[in-house]
Amino acid sequence: MVPTFDPSSPLFKIHLGGKLVVTSTLPLIDREALSLAYTPGVAQVSAAIAADESLAASYTWRSRLVAVISDGTAVLGLGDIGPAAALPVMEGKCALFEQFAGLNAIPIVLGTTDTDEIVETIVRIAPSFGGINLEDISAPRCFEIERRLRELLPIPVFHDDQHGTAIVVLAALRNAATLTGRQLADLRVVVSGAGAAGIACSRILLAAGIGDLALADSRGIVHSARNDLNPIKRELAELTNHAGHTGTLESALAGADVFLGVSAGAVAEPAIASMAGNSIVFALANPTPEVEPEIARRHAAVVATGRSDHPNQINNVLAFPGVFAGAFDAGARQITEGMKLAAADALGSVVATELRPDYIVPAPFDERVVPAVRLAVAEQARREGVSAALD
Repeated sequence: MVPTFDPSSPLFKIHLGGKLVVTSTLPLIDREALSLAYTPGVAQVSAAIAADESLAASYTWRSRLVAVISDGTAVLGLGDIGPAAALPVMEGKCALFEQFAGLNAIPIVLGTTDTDEIVETIVRIAPSFGGINLEDISAPRCFEIERRLRELLPIPVFHDDQHGTAIVVLAALRNAATLTGRQLADLRVVVSGAGAAGIACSRILLAAGIGDLALADSRGIVHSARNDLNPIKRELAELTNHAGHTGTLESALAGADVFLGVSAGAVAEPAIASMAGNSIVFALANPTPEVEPEIARRHAAVVATGRSDHPNQINNVLAFPGVFAGAFDAGARQITEGMKLAAADALGSVVATELRPDYIVPAPFDERVVPAVRLAVAEQARREGVSAALD
């Protein structure tokens, strides 16, 4: 369904003219101020940086500047809508960086979906930025784009649709397990969706020590006997599904402890009802969850969604501002798996003493979140030696 364009509505009015501006930190009020901020004074700063590029971290905004980059191929629940239509979303993401972490961010939408062209373009503009946040790029291209950029660039590269989601899911699931008297190692998880979020969530849960995990795509459970798997799914097939499921998502849910939905596919109530006692349901498709929360609560002890109008919203804003801020604080050259795990630990710990079925993750405006994640990520970066300061 195509939304109605109504320029008189409050929703359209708040987006009129875009949501971002650039302002100077210096009041350019007279000739002297202009000569210091621009020519001739700025030439001395440029000459100093030319002699020692590390000075750019202190004398430009580069070290605190994030590029939010998309090709418009997987935007929210709208799919491949193109770069121009993706721009309002990227502007919003930049506003979140500023609001929650005090970081500057610039939205960039690309007029290409070619993997090589995207990588080359980002590499060429990277000297202007301290970090790259990839956004709303469809799978499986997003995996290769991120991998190649991580290899080529000496700055953090983070695909938020993958890792932001995964960090918040891990934090929430660990707290849900605690609330129901279990640990991650006790849980059998069924994941619906083998796109960017599903793959990343599966990987981080495996790294965190989940008991068992079965991943389902549109053709059913991903298992090693299938001959239609791409390399990424085949890799996961070798690491998951110890229970040996080969059928449908619904059949794998029988007796499972956790349902994690990161796709648009609907799951019928009988499948949820067949899960183990004290089950956990994360139905994260947005705006329409895989199973309606009211139905899930009939059978599950803990229910989470991706929506702000239900408890336990799994929202990436709980992760990416603090992750980038912590990486910048440490001068990190990359965002490692250890840093993501540290972010999840810190995020979950914020509400660890306050847990209840409708409160397993903090709210987005909880002021404790960013400082906790930021500190944990920076400390982990320094422990791992990925800080530029250690070169």
